[in-house]
Amino acid sequence: MTRLHVRARVRVRPPARLARALLVTSLSAAAALPAAGQARQGTDSTHTDSLGAARRLEGLTVTAIRAGGTAPIAQKTIEAPAIERAFFGQDVPLLLQGEPSVTAHTETGTYWGYSYIRLRGIDQSRLNLSLDGIPLNDPEDQVLYFADFPDLANSLQSVQVQRGVGTSGTGSAAFAGSINFETTSLATRRQGGELQLGVGSFGTRRASLEYHTGLLPSRFAAYGRLSALETDGYRHASDVMGRSAFLSVGYFGDRDIVKLTATGGLMRDTMAYYAASEEELRDDRRVNPLTPRAGDQFGERIVALSYTRLLGGESSVSTTLYRTAASGRYDVYYDPTMLVDQHLDFTWYGLTSAWNWRRDGVRLDVGVNANTYARDHYARLRADRSQLYFNTGHKRDASAFAKGSWEVGRLTLFGDLQGRWAEFRYTPDEAAGIAGPSVDWTFLNPKVGATWRVAPGVESYASFGINGREPTRNDMFGGADDLDAATAAFIGPLTRVRPERVRDLEAGLRLQRARFSGQANLFLMEFRNEIAPIGAISDLGSQLRKNVGRSHRRGVELDGRWRPVSRVTVDGALTLMHARIAEYTEDATGATYQDVAPLLSPAVLATHGVTVEASRSLSVGVGARYTGRSYLANTGERDFMLPASYLVDGHMSWARGRWGIVLHANNLLNADAYGSGYTDGSTSYYFVAPPRNVLLTAKMAY
Repeated sequence: MTRLHVRARVRVRPPARLARALLVTSLSAAAALPAAGQARQGTDSTHTDSLGAARRLEGLTVTAIRAGGTAPIAQKTIEAPAIERAFFGQDVPLLLQGEPSVTAHTETGTYWGYSYIRLRGIDQSRLNLSLDGIPLNDPEDQVLYFADFPDLANSLQSVQVQRGVGTSGTGSAAFAGSINFETTSLATRRQGGELQLGVGSFGTRRASLEYHTGLLPSRFAAYGRLSALETDGYRHASDVMGRSAFLSVGYFGDRDIVKLTATGGLMRDTMAYYAASEEELRDDRRVNPLTPRAGDQFGERIVALSYTRLLGGESSVSTTLYRTAASGRYDVYYDPTMLVDQHLDFTWYGLTSAWNWRRDGVRLDVGVNANTYARDHYARLRADRSQLYFNTGHKRDASAFAKGSWEVGRLTLFGDLQGRWAEFRYTPDEAAGIAGPSVDWTFLNPKVGATWRVAPGVESYASFGINGREPTRNDMFGGADDLDAATAAFIGPLTRVRPERVRDLEAGLRLQRARFSGQANLFLMEFRNEIAPIGAISDLGSQLRKNVGRSHRRGVELDGRWRPVSRVTVDGALTLMHARIAEYTEDATGATYQDVAPLLSPAVLATHGVTVEASRSLSVGVGARYTGRSYLANTGERDFMLPASYLVDGHMSWARGRWGIVLHANNLLNADAYGSGYTDGSTSYYFVAPPRNVLLTAKMAY
């Protein structure tokens, strides 16, 4: 059994691990969209007026990049009650895996550690990720990992998932879609806090402590959270230890908000980045082929300052300055005898700003984002601490967007234009024998659409958009982490990997009734020069990708919720997708394949569930997810398939006064399922999904 390609995966992640620090950047912009109609008790009329102004101001940056409820795109916003119902401490990708067209998995076989999310079969490096308007995608490799920050969802007020090119935001352009996270509001929360203690399967222990001051008579407000998580993992030697902290302090004037935020996180784990073969899994489903044990440790720090100003009754502006610094190390086994200690350090400075204007059915949002970033890569032999190389990647990015909508009777017209410029520059090791190359790109991304109000509670919509995206450092370097003269000559110029582009048509129908709400969406995504994963692994260890001339993803998405009686809620979602690469040539063999399915893009995804409010204190529910089979290679060979799976989960929550208990029982049928996998061309390898497990959380408000 060949292990060369499998081992190489260890270096797929290292350059991207710095993206974990970007989560801290997102937390720095602690602005939240307030809940309408929420009132604060115990304030006089002056303070009530201040609270109303805070409601209007706190969420303006998020409002500028999010899609409104009538925007002509496929979207879903998950509000705080739904987040709280589904949350038991899991990483955010696992929290979202029941949403339309979303799949997720972890390496550890649990709900923590390195977790990954895909939308319409496309990995998270091609999703636009942001929190409170701050871009999260790592500038070099355009990825984000959530592993370092347990309990992130405890500080979320809502999550909006846009499928397709969506509306313009900050940072890199969306290909499969975008996910925007919104943190808890400072001014609209009442004074008080909550302690959570959780235990469960896989030796899981978690705790979080948070406190809100509410809006004080001095017009200041603050929120803080401390979180800790430890788990042994399901797979052998896959334990995780995470710590995170978040603090935000704000001043709320009649027309101004000033916020200062500081946060940090630390993560240590024992790695499980090798999948296992069917033969190994038959002997032991907990097998972790990574031996001897390897680990990593990573920490991040952030300070951010944001200012929001109400310019008049119709317009406002919000600006955030942020700085993130991060450092960490991780182990790489090139073979069982050669252990390399890899180090990453980066500094990222950025600014994001948005201006909003509303009048008589006309809405206009204008935003800008600019940042500069430098990341050092260096490696040492663990045995004698000798340095192998030291290089630095530099990235600059600037973008601006303008989007507007205009209501004309029952018709709302929508237009959106983003301009973006990015530059990558490389400083090689002193002994590399090459000059530092650089490359830059310019993109113009237009979108248009319309929404028609057919009848009260019934809307039809259609939109068309084009987005372009540059290759990552990993793409340009052919998987290498260090370029010397020989490697650079073999790889060729950085421009050999062309930017990719997608044309996306979305059309659908939204229905809102007293007992039913739902959306049906048709999508047609046509790609040119898609930078697609090909399954091959470089000698230096990174997964390789290359331009594929023509490819597409077409399908239909259904999502709905029904309340047949007041205490019962039934919900479900269905995605049917036809994804194809027109022509694909396998590098290893030179064979060409026509009309083949891309990696990890199942044709069918379905979820369904029912929740019963048995009493004012007790709620119980059950839900299930079906994931159709998908290919592990772009060759259409049935020998390399990820099998279909059907997982059933249950939950129960009880609350009375200050006390609450939440019980989640997952994979009730104890199905032997897989979350993801890959192949080396001769053998299929799989990451196992968690077996039957139970997690219990106790809550105390104070």
